[in-house]
Amino acid sequence: MRQLVLDTETTGLNARTGDRIIEIGCVELINRRLTGNNLHFYVNPERDSDPGALAVHGLTTEFLSDKPKFAEVAAELRAFIADAELVIHNAPFDIGFLDAEFALLGLPRVAECCGGVIDTLVQAKQMFPGKRNSLDALCDRFDISNAHRTLHGALLDSELLAEVYLAMTRGQESLVIDMLGDVPSAGATLSPRIALDDLDLLVITASPDELTAHESVLNELDKAVKGTSVWRTEAVVVENAEAAA
Repeated sequence: MRQLVLDTETTGLNARTGDRIIEIGCVELINRRLTGNNLHFYVNPERDSDPGALAVHGLTTEFLSDKPKFAEVAAELRAFIADAELVIHNAPFDIGFLDAEFALLGLPRVAECCGGVIDTLVQAKQMFPGKRNSLDALCDRFDISNAHRTLHGALLDSELLAEVYLAMTRGQESLVIDMLGDVPSAGATLSPRIALDDLDLLVITASPDELTAHESVLNELDKAVKGTSVWRTEAVVVENAEAAA
């Protein structure tokens, strides 16, 4: 499973009024593991940043003046995100800016290129209703150091969000995914498989006392539902299936 944790920095807050992307950061996860195969661009927006935005990201017009324009990086970006699941904090903001940039070039929207989008802000609000769920707040909540984050930066924020996302989604399902990710490298020696048919497996059956106790529990369930409990129904279904086999 290939995922890309993505973030952008922009000249302002509204792509519809002409604000542009000035930085893009993508951090790659494969089977929930950081690969180090990341993508990062500074982009010349051909306009100044709003004072408020400049105070957040610190990327001046002078610094960006010799950087490539979005049209020059669009093809590489689209190839990198193709078919990957994007993980974004407040996804409508970043997707809206990317779609606006692609529209200027006559290119299809992000949704037609990637393999889906996960919004970690939506996830965080569901997990922590009524609490602050900014990236900084989530870093604090999950004990992820962001002391080096004095200004916003697309790649740095993507790296922090990757850690936050893994922490937010760490559970039984992710443990299975982690194990599936342990694919032997080329040339690795595989452990020999064991033929289960050759094993003498011990089968433990219920004792008469245990069967009596079980029947008593089923009788109590029948009384509670004033009929036949689902456990007796399921037993009949299984018995019929075994007889048909």
